[in-house]
Amino acid sequence: MNYVSTRGQAPRLGFEEAMLTGLARDGGLYVPESVPEMAPGDIAALAGVSYEEAALRVMRPFIGDAFSEAELEAAIAAAYRDFGHAARAPLKQLAPNHFLLELFHGPTLAFKDFAMQLIGQLFQTALARSGQRVTIVGATSGDTGSAAIEAFRGLPNVDVFILFPHGRVSEVQRRQMTTAPESNVHALALDGDFDDCQARVKDMFNDFAFRDAVSLAGVNSINWARVLAQVVYYFTAAVSLGAPHRQVGFTVPTGNFGDIYAGFIARRMGLPVGRLVIATNQNDILHRAISGGAYETGTVRPSISPSMDIQVSSNFERALFDAYGRDGQAVAQLMEELKSSGGFTISQGAIETLREVFTSGRASEDETLAAIRQIHAETGEVLCPHSAVGAHVARGHLGAMPMVTLATAHPAKFPDAVEQATGQRPALPPRMADLFDRPERVMRVENDLAVLQSLIRERISA
Repeated sequence: MNYVSTRGQAPRLGFEEAMLTGLARDGGLYVPESVPEMAPGDIAALAGVSYEEAALRVMRPFIGDAFSEAELEAAIAAAYRDFGHAARAPLKQLAPNHFLLELFHGPTLAFKDFAMQLIGQLFQTALARSGQRVTIVGATSGDTGSAAIEAFRGLPNVDVFILFPHGRVSEVQRRQMTTAPESNVHALALDGDFDDCQARVKDMFNDFAFRDAVSLAGVNSINWARVLAQVVYYFTAAVSLGAPHRQVGFTVPTGNFGDIYAGFIARRMGLPVGRLVIATNQNDILHRAISGGAYETGTVRPSISPSMDIQVSSNFERALFDAYGRDGQAVAQLMEELKSSGGFTISQGAIETLREVFTSGRASEDETLAAIRQIHAETGEVLCPHSAVGAHVARGHLGAMPMVTLATAHPAKFPDAVEQATGQRPALPPRMADLFDRPERVMRVENDLAVLQSLIRERISA
């Protein structure tokens, strides 16, 4: 299995190289050269197996000979061993034909754990074999950073630097990043928003001298292995609801488009995904792009669902690559327009192709709070504000087909919003009860590439 860049000018890589590389050298994102399909019988055979076994069967064709069967089995087992639910990604019913996929039972209480815990294991296996040391730099709107730190803390061959927007993540999210005591992890509070953090990370990857000097690796959702790990729970959820014998829809609260793109890959593999619904908060660039055909950035507006406060959705480039017939030159031109003028118009043919798979909706702040309040009153379930955005949008797309809303984070990560909606403040799980008593290690940094690069060089040589 080989991987190619969405901009068409980077070398083809195998799975391990694409995973360790992250962003392609032409600025594009790696995608599989072709998507392997699963026969209906193989999909049906996932019924009743453990999450770990399903992960092995779904991911194996994408990995090729990069990892042996034993290595992959061991990595998957270690990745999900400490999840707080035996099903790993359990389904709960909210209403007739409306289901909630709980993705917050991992060590940092967010869906990012499904991919990051696995990537940590695969990185460790690959680096132990080669003796190589890498520097991981990531940007986060809240959850990716804590999941990355949890996955890579204390590993001997890795230094981890996570940029998060100062003052724009929840208190729980921040403390999950800043209380790791291990010396190989560094939490950096950047003066700016998430798009600034993401831009500086991309700038570092595009500075090839710096990239090579520090052996830069990326674990943001730009990393293909992140997307691949998230494909699995689409299969387990759909099979639980009758796939491949019936279609299942998914509503995904998303800012950077990675989680819903995983659903697109599942669909390409043969899973009968009838509808993929993009759910956005007030930072609704993806909703505007799908409904209006213009991808135009604006000012990020802070919200009660901060992990979705994004105006540049990196993984949307992967969807554009397919919508434009895998024309890397066309995608590169769009990305240049985005950089120079802040947006672009999607061609008629491409937007029609996207609309064959995706639809979209948005939730205002009031609608998000109302969804938390109403679902709690009707079902007793307490949703985080991101999951509530998904549930609100999903209600406009319910019908005869089962609809699954992805619950992306534990409500205790956003207690202020939940308390505002319900009058009840959700508690952290017992294993995190002392989070607010742990000492913090964090550095506030200015939004300046040279300053960041100097800091990273200094820290990895210390």
